[in-house]
Amino acid sequence: MDDERLLVLLPTYDERESLPRVVRRIRDAVPGADVLVVDDASPDGTGAVADGLARFDPHVHVLHRGGKAGLGAAYLAGFAWGLQRGYDVLVEMDADGSHQPEELPRLLDGLTGADVVLGSRWVPGGRVVDWPLHRRLLSRGGSAYARWALGLQLRDVTGGYRAFRREVLEELDLTRVASQGYCFQIDLAWRALRAGCRVAEVPITFVERTSGASKMSGSIVGESLVRVTGWAVAERTAQLARVLRGEPTRVRPVPVRHRRADRLELDGAA
Repeated sequence: MDDERLLVLLPTYDERESLPRVVRRIRDAVPGADVLVVDDASPDGTGAVADGLARFDPHVHVLHRGGKAGLGAAYLAGFAWGLQRGYDVLVEMDADGSHQPEELPRLLDGLTGADVVLGSRWVPGGRVVDWPLHRRLLSRGGSAYARWALGLQLRDVTGGYRAFRREVLEELDLTRVASQGYCFQIDLAWRALRAGCRVAEVPITFVERTSGASKMSGSIVGESLVRVTGWAVAERTAQLARVLRGEPTRVRPVPVRHRRADRLELDGAA
């Protein structure tokens, strides 16, 4: 990664308390990384906090958006910003401290021989800290349903700690991505696999936030269920049409690799 430009995207909405700590930990973990804070006009002044960080660190940048438009829209704006400026690797990461910046080198190492690396809570070595049972069931159930419905070979398809090579984002038609919430993560993973990208999963430790409020809601879960079901029906319909025409049912490969890694001692994960 020494010769590649790295951009870490941090979408924010009311994260003023956690943002400075997360940015500091990213800069300590990977000193060469740039950080882009994508703020959706946070009422608590997160955007102003981000501007303050950027004034004192040339590696920190801020993209101000007009209002709360959802996680997917924020990431798409951040991807466009980074691609226009020539970054080679773009990383998704939560700004609330749930994703451990100390594990970023592990994700980057996973890009050796891969196009996309997913930080996974549900592969050997992965774990979650301080999550109630219903959140565990929701996460595992969401991934299990997406695997079954879409034929994915991923253990953690809804996770939001990911590294993409720029070529992947350039190849995918991001202008057609309308998903929000964790459905956005399913959407991108599925598109990458359908495009024949090499995808790897590496274990991470996910720590429940200690400040602020979770953005998870019933509408986000409902959107995911409706969209995944719709994609599955459309895919099976297309496969049936190809069978009736005597065409191959799978055009491109969908390789997935899972990697083990030693667990790190992480801030807040003990």
